[in-house]
Amino acid sequence: MTQSANRQPESRQRSSCLIFPKLLVRRPHCINRPERFVTTLGALVLSLGLMVLVVGVGHAAPGKPTARDRQVAVAVTSFLNKDHLSHRKLDDQISQRWLHSFIEALDSRKLYFLQSDIERFNQMENSLDDLIKKGDLTFAHDVYKVLLERVAQRAPVIDELIDAEHDFSVDESIDTDFETRQYPKDAAEARERWRKQIKYDFLVQKAAEEEEAESRKKLHRRYRTLTQNKQQVDRDELLEIYLTALTTAYDPHTTYMAPSTLENFEIQMRLQLEGIGAALQMLDGHTVISKIIPGGAADKDGRLKPEDHIIGVGQGIDGEIGDVVGMRLNDVVKQIRGKEGTIVRLQVMSQGKGEPKLYDITRAQIELKDSEARAEIIEFGKKSNGKPYKVGVIDLPSFYMDMEAARLGNRNFKSTTRDVRRLLQDFRKKGTDVVMLDLRRNGGGSLTEAINLTGLFIDEGPVVQVKDAMGNVQHYDDPEAGTSWNGPLIVLASKFSASASEIFAGAIQDYHRGLLVGDRTTHGKGTVQTLLNVGRQLFRVSNAPKLGALKITMQQFYRPSGDSTQERGVVSDIELPSITTHLDVGESDLDWPVAFDQVDAIPFKKLQQVDPTMIGQIQNRSKQRQQSSDDFQKAVKRIAKYQEQKERKSISLKEDVFMAERADLEKEEDALKEAFEEDETDDKDAVVKRDYYFDEAMAIAIDYVQLLQTGQIAAAEKSVPKQQP
Repeated sequence: MTQSANRQPESRQRSSCLIFPKLLVRRPHCINRPERFVTTLGALVLSLGLMVLVVGVGHAAPGKPTARDRQVAVAVTSFLNKDHLSHRKLDDQISQRWLHSFIEALDSRKLYFLQSDIERFNQMENSLDDLIKKGDLTFAHDVYKVLLERVAQRAPVIDELIDAEHDFSVDESIDTDFETRQYPKDAAEARERWRKQIKYDFLVQKAAEEEEAESRKKLHRRYRTLTQNKQQVDRDELLEIYLTALTTAYDPHTTYMAPSTLENFEIQMRLQLEGIGAALQMLDGHTVISKIIPGGAADKDGRLKPEDHIIGVGQGIDGEIGDVVGMRLNDVVKQIRGKEGTIVRLQVMSQGKGEPKLYDITRAQIELKDSEARAEIIEFGKKSNGKPYKVGVIDLPSFYMDMEAARLGNRNFKSTTRDVRRLLQDFRKKGTDVVMLDLRRNGGGSLTEAINLTGLFIDEGPVVQVKDAMGNVQHYDDPEAGTSWNGPLIVLASKFSASASEIFAGAIQDYHRGLLVGDRTTHGKGTVQTLLNVGRQLFRVSNAPKLGALKITMQQFYRPSGDSTQERGVVSDIELPSITTHLDVGESDLDWPVAFDQVDAIPFKKLQQVDPTMIGQIQNRSKQRQQSSDDFQKAVKRIAKYQEQKERKSISLKEDVFMAERADLEKEEDALKEAFEEDETDDKDAVVKRDYYFDEAMAIAIDYVQLLQTGQIAAAEKSVPKQQP
């Protein structure tokens, strides 16, 4: 699981169907992770343990900017000017991008602001850069005040439209191209836009066979919560939204984190927290359990179940139970999370029904196992002696590292490389024939861990080259001699494999060390972010005030061959048909990405484990199997249907047409959910979901082993010279 700040602006996408969405020492400790994406087919709420990221609930506008806020704003601006990879100065063009991103972050579907509001805001498009240099944040608060006025105006209209009767036989549609959609001219046009939105919501409920009365209750709760969420954004949250709109005008991955967001980010990286061990999500104004974390306090207690609704929270054995219905998710999380050994009391309705029950649960340390490396050995196919091949599968969701423990000199800090080395040792003991490293949902993490992990599979040599803002290029090598696995290696990747994943995959491909299998290309994030703690940077003391942090792009990385992974990603040796290849979720689909470029190759020795002839043979075998597979042929048809749907700019609100289209969309929606959600299996010990796609990847692995064993490879080990200028 991962966590990103939902408060931050969503980057605009080029598709109308999809809205997706540190410490620099001698060795780089960097964070490289693209934002999560969401689809209009149904928003996915992702959570980490008891950390969830929805902006919240209340009635008052954020207070006026404080001296501390102004101090943070000036510091962030200074860091951008001095340290960003582009060395770009804050100018009118950045100001224009900033304004656009800020407005979009507040009203991305253009349901609240009027065109007259936007015209008034646009008068400041060349002034934000000048204001921020003086620490002037007035504009952000003025805009948010207008938003709250519009929200208050829309709220009774929304309630009225939910209670109204709608004619579902009328041939009309709702516009889904939010990028080109205009803001409503007046209140009447805004009302009409909301009428269609509510009508669409009712059709979705009808498709789910929800009773009309229950649908009305659900929609009332949903939009009242949405209104409350916008009304309860506090000063820190507004500052985060506003400054991140500025930082993403430089590139999509430079972001400002408020103190609470920074705390959640650090918990994610060290893969542990203190709490009850449950993932929460907000559904129509209710806090709902989405998952129980294995081994956590709630799991051991046994009473709390997925789909249970938490309606009250109290502290200690006799603490008063406070109502949390309608409260924003972040605030509920803060009440439930707490020190190991303390008690939290939860008032719970089982699956949202019946009489509330009171559970007292003792908080405990939670290891977030879902984000660490896991492994299993799968028997597949048959050898010439009749025995099955053993495929050692490692699922690696992130390149994690407990940076705080490492900084403090703890030799046993949490580490991707340490965990994978242990798994490889077990594979060797059990006679594994081939290793498959699954990076399909790995969005990145610690660059240091990507370098060290590569070293488990190559003996020595450069892994990555890094260029800074001054054009200086430095390479980082495998730090240890020897390998933990020198046998056949398959790297399974997707368009969601990003950043540190791409460093690993690119090095493995450059060295001809193993086969890259999966989507046509990986994500394409080839920049390095450093975490600058604002308080520590300003005050240079360990107990500096908590002022959040700037995750800033300071470097770009390159493969040993000299190619950047930026925008282009790493192209698979063997592509398997997948809907994820065609999603607009790559780096090139984001606003204002850093451009692709190249540096000189650096000398390194290619290995003798892959060559073009072998790749061609494996591709042909795979295509033959796919052509005879009903599952793959259905997948190809789904992809074609998805691409057709992607070009559409509207959804019909005529019931019979909507239901027919919905039936088609459900198949594509299921495929998309598989791309965003973790694999789920009936076997709790299974590491990956066994489906036609994964079985074909294993068949490719066996082809690879067989070709290596028969010596059908022509490449010789050689030194790669530097490119000539």
